Amino acid sequence: MAGPVVDVHTHLVPKGWPDLAARCGGTGWPWLRVDSERAAMIMVGETEFRPIGAEAWDASTRLADMDADGVDVQVVSPTPVFFSYDRPAGQAVKVARIFNDLTLETVRHDRFVPFCQVPLQDPEAACEEVDRCLANGHAGVEIGNHVGDRDLDDAGIVMFLRHCAEVGAPVFVHPWDMPGGPRLDRWMARWLTGMPAETHLSVLALVLGGVFDRVPETLRLCFAHGGGSFPFWLGRADNAWHRRGDVVRGRSAHPPSHYVDRFSVDSVVFDPAALRLLVDVLGDDQVMVGSDYPYPLGERPVGKVVHDAEFLSPEQRDKLLSGNALRFLGRTR
Repeated sequence: MAGPVVDVHTHLVPKGWPDLAARCGGTGWPWLRVDSERAAMIMVGETEFRPIGAEAWDASTRLADMDADGVDVQVVSPTPVFFSYDRPAGQAVKVARIFNDLTLETVRHDRFVPFCQVPLQDPEAACEEVDRCLANGHAGVEIGNHVGDRDLDDAGIVMFLRHCAEVGAPVFVHPWDMPGGPRLDRWMARWLTGMPAETHLSVLALVLGGVFDRVPETLRLCFAHGGGSFPFWLGRADNAWHRRGDVVRGRSAHPPSHYVDRFSVDSVVFDPAALRLLVDVLGDDQVMVGSDYPYPLGERPVGKVVHDAEFLSPEQRDKLLSGNALRFLGRTR
């Protein structure tokens, strides 16, 4: 019997939150301009960031969409614009607590699996917040793929990842804070090229920075958007590791291909040929359904690329739709 269909990559925006300047200090915080009962705009200062609809905050709307798409369980993570890694740590702690508590109020249903955010610029505070959230009902944590110029091989971030392994918290890594500029600020190029590149770079940081050699194999880690461009260019990375080891090897004991079973990716690649590459390169145990719901660059119906992939056997399809995500979440059903 097939297991429940799990979507590991969805986001939430609460319908309003306290005045962050008053609660946390500072200026230029995100706020929500509510335009109607079912439409709003995320604002950053006076700049429009992203339009959203009721599906971002209304549980009944989400459940109806899940039913329409045949999804049994959603992992619900923060929207990265709220991470606040560029703020003083004390402010980021307060923001994380506000949004983490609002998330639990918004997704009170056993078909939702809430993930929290943490003030990753302060690893000790991040560990404290993930512990608080796990005790309160969160099941894991979403982090951005970098904190300023600090990538995932930064000593403090590695400490946080070790802590997540120790307490059994799955970690979902989402690209964010992509570079801009004249060549990237058109055609959504920061999302179409910057996001895949950011994720690729951070997987390389875990490999070449020796992180996978230093953190326990019990760490459950998933990268959004199919792992970015990393799966396509794994052969190039291996070639560089072997032929230019003086520059490339860094702290890794093995070539990049040695570590492909140490992390998972979601299936938001939209094309069966791209999905086949993921399965061929990473293995059918490392790929699971994700949609990026409710945002317009996400996949609807959820899991369509997995259902349409004729190369998958029934057993493989069940892994991608259900089993791999359940293992990532530490659940049996």
